[in-house]
Amino acid sequence: MHPDSDDDLPDFSTPEWQAKFARAPLRRGRPKSAVTKVRTTLRLDPDILAAFRSGGPGWQTRINDALRKAAGLS
Repeated sequence: MHPDSDDDLPDFSTPEWQAKFARAPLRRGRPKSAVTKVRTTLRLDPDILAAFRSGGPGWQTRINDALRKAAGLS
């Protein structure tokens, strides 16, 4: 038997497997946060945006943290 053969795979069409699939939780999309964010448009100076983006992924969170600190909320 060839190692890539499908003969070793279980038959997912059996009632046993179908019942397992029916009980499995369905998760779609991103996980929901306890605190939701609000989408808005904010105009920033190009050098400010470049400085935050240069830190790589998470730059929007870093801007949010900086604004939170500036507003005295953290």
